[in-house]
Amino acid sequence: ASVETLKSRLPGISETAAIFSGVDVTKEPIPVLPTVHYNMGGIPTNWKTEVLTIDELGNDVVVPGLLSCGEAACASVHGANRLGANSLLDLVVFGRAAAHTIKDDLKPGKPHPRLKQSDGLKTIEHLDQKRYATGNRKAADIRLDLQKNMQSNVAVFRVEETMQEGADMCDVLFKDYRDNFGGIKDKTLVWNSDLIEALELENLLISATGTARSALDRKESRGAHARDDIPDRKDEEWMMHSLAFHDGQMETPIMKYRPVINSTLDENEVASLPPFKRVY
Repeated sequence: ASVETLKSRLPGISETAAIFSGVDVTKEPIPVLPTVHYNMGGIPTNWKTEVLTIDELGNDVVVPGLLSCGEAACASVHGANRLGANSLLDLVVFGRAAAHTIKDDLKPGKPHPRLKQSDGLKTIEHLDQKRYATGNRKAADIRLDLQKNMQSNVAVFRVEETMQEGADMCDVLFKDYRDNFGGIKDKTLVWNSDLIEALELENLLISATGTARSALDRKESRGAHARDDIPDRKDEEWMMHSLAFHDGQMETPIMKYRPVINSTLDENEVASLPPFKRVY
């Protein structure tokens, strides 16, 4: 494209490329890296947006009083259309469902359960442990290592060897954060951005360990999980949700599974569609 075309058609992108990448788009291409378009996983829920876990036999168990909807949740409808429609489905349909669940389960004036004296103590201890940690690793350094690992080893196109490296490195980085973190200079509890950054990094590490380990274990390709070494989907073996359990201290999450919901609430009103191969 000519300089005049770039100025008239893409002024914003040209400016952004210059500011954040130091690139003159009239002379060189803009560097592009893959990023997250849409979170297809999330906190497992039923259609009422009640959060689920599983018991020893693998049966769904509702977590009382805890709801989730939107991109944070996984209501087992992903895959019907994983692009723009999913965002509306998650937010509008299940946001409304959450409101109905709250209305049905909670009555005005209903008191909270009485708290024990020790409730909340673990949270305070966790905050203090991060604020006063004396290790030599800063949040920004660990986060950069995590970004490089996920980008190199658990990115768009995947194979066993690199995913194994990525999963193992996630474990190493979580242990590094747990044992060697010490990057908080601000010890206060008021608008402490250092503390928020440390807690956000902890969430990223837990999510990354679950993502990498579940990807490594899944011996198939499915949707955004595209394995060059196993290109086909295997519904007989892997038509299930991966569940990663993490207690905030362990390096490697415990992986379990729950079935995908294959039927609608009323098959006479809306028939369920069997999975089929995506072709172009």
